[in-house]
Amino acid sequence: MKVMENDKKNNSNTSFKTLNIENVNYTTLLTRKYVERKPYVEHDPKKIVAFIPGVIKKIFIKEGSRVKEDNPLLVLEAMKMNNKILAPMNGVIKKLHVKQGKSVLKNDLLVEFK
Repeated sequence: MKVMENDKKNNSNTSFKTLNIENVNYTTLLTRKYVERKPYVEHDPKKIVAFIPGVIKKIFIKEGSRVKEDNPLLVLEAMKMNNKILAPMNGVIKKLHVKQGKSVLKNDLLVEFK
């Protein structure tokens, strides 16, 4: 499949792309939502992010701490449940991005490993 570079725009801010598949040209509509989507970012195992919105109840580590795999890092309270966030690997804490009692949103960066 080959994507041709001749984009067209009409008055309603929608874009069209021409695709060449087996020597046949197809024109397809690209919606604004598709054009403005976030690019895919590969998961970095050294960055721990919140999997659900909540409040940081307790922090067991500080910057520079050495941790082993499955050691508790912090407690995230969400929906009246306390979720222990465990270390995914052995390592040293590079940066702690949260404070006890603070609210976090889904995908907020919590802890960074060296």
